[in-house]
Amino acid sequence: MRAETQAAYVDYVSARLPALHRAAYLLSAGDAHRADDLVQITITRLYQHWKRAARSDNLDAYVHRMLVHTLVDEKRLAWARVHLTERPGDLPAATAGEAHGQVEDRSRLVQVLRRLPPRQRAVLVMRFLLDRPVEEVAETLRCSVGTVKSQSSRGLEALREMLSKIEEH
Repeated sequence: MRAETQAAYVDYVSARLPALHRAAYLLSAGDAHRADDLVQITITRLYQHWKRAARSDNLDAYVHRMLVHTLVDEKRLAWARVHLTERPGDLPAATAGEAHGQVEDRSRLVQVLRRLPPRQRAVLVMRFLLDRPVEEVAETLRCSVGTVKSQSSRGLEALREMLSKIEEH
């Protein structure tokens, strides 16, 4: 890769790394180590395909699509089915003294995102946390616009229900 092309890649990745990590963290249901792996694989693939990616009309969308595809590809591997920690349903609820304000809200959000099916979680993260249009989410997940809308509706309803149960306790 030529020096100016490499500099453009480094500048882009340096500027977008925090946002990519946040997206990967949410897509991986709050697993920081897995999010790190997803981001590392994605930026490595981005380096390999930088010339094509840089010509994209919407580079952020292109990279987010790569991130989701990395997650989907990882799910297909046999080792991804091995769980070294507790099942997400067994995780304790956040305690009142644990954190305040935004940290507590984020903790609750990640807790309930863990309980959603992976497809609903991906749709909600991309639509509402990454602010991607329905059509782009459908293209990224290789499904119809109607599927994205129904998954959004079902996912939001499930989130509301789970959050109300947490607030009751």
